[in-house]
Order: sequence, then C-alpha cells, then structure tokens
Amino acid sequence: MRVCDPRPFLKWAGGKGQLLGEFEARLPRAVKEGRVSAYVEPFAGGGAVYFHITSKYAFEERHIFDTNEDLILAYTVVRNDVDDLIEVLRDMETAYLNLDAEKREEFYYTVRREYNKERSSIQLNNYSKAWIPRAADLIFLNRTCFNGLFRVNSEGSFNVPAGRYRNPKILHEELLRSDSELLENTGIHHGDFSSSAPFVDEETFVYFDPPYRPLNRSSSFTSYSKGGFGDDEQRRLAAFYRDLDARGAMLMLSNSDPKNQDPSDNFFDELYAGYCIERVPARRMINSNADRRGEINEVIITNYRPGITDRQVSLSVLDPGPLP
Repeated sequence: MRVCDPRPFLKWAGGKGQLLGEFEARLPRAVKEGRVSAYVEPFAGGGAVYFHITSKYAFEERHIFDTNEDLILAYTVVRNDVDDLIEVLRDMETAYLNLDAEKREEFYYTVRREYNKERSSIQLNNYSKAWIPRAADLIFLNRTCFNGLFRVNSEGSFNVPAGRYRNPKILHEELLRSDSELLENTGIHHGDFSSSAPFVDEETFVYFDPPYRPLNRSSSFTSYSKGGFGDDEQRRLAAFYRDLDARGAMLMLSNSDPKNQDPSDNFFDELYAGYCIERVPARRMINSNADRRGEINEVIITNYRPGITDRQVSLSVLDPGPLP
C-alpha cells in the first residue's frame, strides 16, 4: 500500500503539475475505461503526467524516454535500488543540515564539482551500483541549487549556483518508495522521441511534452541537455506525430502558444492542421525576471476529439472541416 501518491521526485523546469486537470479532462475515454494497453511518453522530463496518469489508470505496458542521460539514470536508480539511494541521501541530508551557511555552500560546490568530474566516467550503457551515488548527487543538487533548476552548459556540465534555503528537505523517503513501486514495471529508455516508435501501436496512448518553443528569446530554457530543440526539431516531431496517428495510436501533445507574443503566429496551427488544437491558461513559473512570470496560454493538441462518447477516432479519418 502506497503511503503517498506518486509524483515527481525532481523539480524540473517545464513541469506539468498545474495542467494535470486539463490533460486528464482530455484523456480518451478508452484510457479511462482501461481499454488502452500501453502508455508511452517520449519526453519524460520531471514525469508529472507519467506519475499522475499511470498511477490512476491501468496500462499493461509503460515506457518513458528522454535525451537527458542523468535524468534517465535517476529514474533507473529509483526503480532498481531505492533502498540504497535512500541511505545515501539520508547521509547527505544529515551532513548538509548540520553545517552553517558558509559550509553548506562549500559542500554544495564540492558535490557539483565531483558530479561534473564523474560525468565522463559513468558507463550509461550498463547499469551498475556506481549509478546510485550519482543519482543521489543529482537529487541533492536539485534540492539545494538556485530555484531548483537543472541546467547544463555547452559541455554538458551542471552549472546552477547554490541556493539559500534554511532547511531544505533533501530526502523524501515515502515519495521515492512510491515512485519506485510505479516505475517497477516501466521501461526507462535513453533516446530522443523517435526511439519510442517500436513501442507504439493502435492500443497505445502517447503524451508528448517536448521542450517548449520559447515565447521570446529570454524565455528559452533549452539547456536541460546539450542539444537544442528548435523549429526544425518541432517540425520533425510533427511529422512523427502524424506517423503515429497513421498507426492508430491516441496522441496528446502540449506546447507553448506563440500567439501569447504574436497573435499572427500560426506556427502550431499550421504544423498540426487537421488535429484538435485547444488553448488553455497556465502560469509560466520560470523566468529570471519575476515580472515576466504570469498567466499565458498553452496549446493541447490531440488526434481525437476530447469528450467524444464512443471509442476515440483519429482525426485523420474524420471530415477535415471545422472542429466543434
């Protein structure tokens, strides 16, 4: 029996916790009735949607993907060795909280330096116990760095400065155990979104949460992994979306709405023409300038009509006329 509900164990920019209600309201009826066999998420990120949907609805198979190697490493350790991970985090938390502010900062930068130094020596192709302290370091840095960001430079090194928190909670034991239980029967894969193709058929629900198209130059937060995700990648993703639609899979994708800045910007309307595109309010929480945080619209794109009463039908076989 779970002591707490599964939810993200990392704070991750672009996390979808605030939009879970919007996504759940638009799930295919087949998902809610347990008639979909597989859940696939090609951009795992912090996992808010994965943890919420797969803990609430039954799937025979679950698969998550991400290009961020350390994120995939952390998910794998939580799944495979949660007890050992908890013990390492417990020791780190005790040591850190017993220090004064100056010593805490030294502790943080020592962990960050070793974390970056060990990056090239970690064998990510084969799971080993060496992954456990690295996952612990990532969780520690995430809990104690400035604003809880994960950001790397062009060389792939984590470069977020230390935060100033009075009593940060580094170990969330009950949460880690709950997440580990859910991840136990989940395939965890390192790769870009196209790597998910072999796991998708007509009995699959796929949720896409790609790096968002920036609302403006200052809001671009694409440095969670070394590669960027520009408009060409967005177009490649749209082509992949159409390929999975042709297989009969049920698809949902979310992204920032460029019309927040330019009402004439039809980038996504044109890219996903023929599909159901809805705009929902959200709050942008990450910006170095607090004045630029606030309510914006995001787009939710599905290849079925949310709320349809019978089995979900791909829009590719519907009349392409105006959607109700």
